[in-house]
Amino acid sequence: MAPHLTQTQPGQPYPWTMPSPGEPSLSLSEWLVLCLITEQATHGNAIAAQLGHIGPLGRVWHVHKAVVYRSIDRLQQAGLIVTVGEEPSSRGPVRTMIEATPEGRATARAWLTRPVAHTRDIRSELLVKLALLDRAGTSPAALLQAQRTQLQPIAEALAGRLAQAEGFDQILLLWRYETISATIRFLDAVSAVQP
Repeated sequence: MAPHLTQTQPGQPYPWTMPSPGEPSLSLSEWLVLCLITEQATHGNAIAAQLGHIGPLGRVWHVHKAVVYRSIDRLQQAGLIVTVGEEPSSRGPVRTMIEATPEGRATARAWLTRPVAHTRDIRSELLVKLALLDRAGTSPAALLQAQRTQLQPIAEALAGRLAQAEGFDQILLLWRYETISATIRFLDAVSAVQP
């Protein structure tokens, strides 16, 4: 049996990464759509372009157009965005304009500054957050430090367990240790190049 990597209950997020009470449980795609809507009033087609294969954020996390529109519906139902009008289009039907509510803006800001809860989500969620913070002209220093603070004790605990592990448990621990160590080096490198 593989040992647990944290002192929290299996499957539970770290205490300092828990969402605020009442915060909606959103998928990564929904978070991305919400964050893009907080930048300015927009429409689904513009968001889909940002998140398409060749879009600036699609390079990190691609979201299909149908998922963008489902996300918009879900965010409206949650009261995080609202319809604010229509915009004519020369390439199709009138576009419905949407913007974030004050609650939607606050929710997006809180998510952007919270470190990623699981190391398996570093590649997707952390990179998306760094891209969104860069787009906003916001320093990622606090996020990078919080993420490092979260990962360092895990790396230390894994290093301590490696010597006693055997067989596949040792291989699994080594994989996790090296993955987390590489992530910490990445965080340090990004921090070093930030103004």
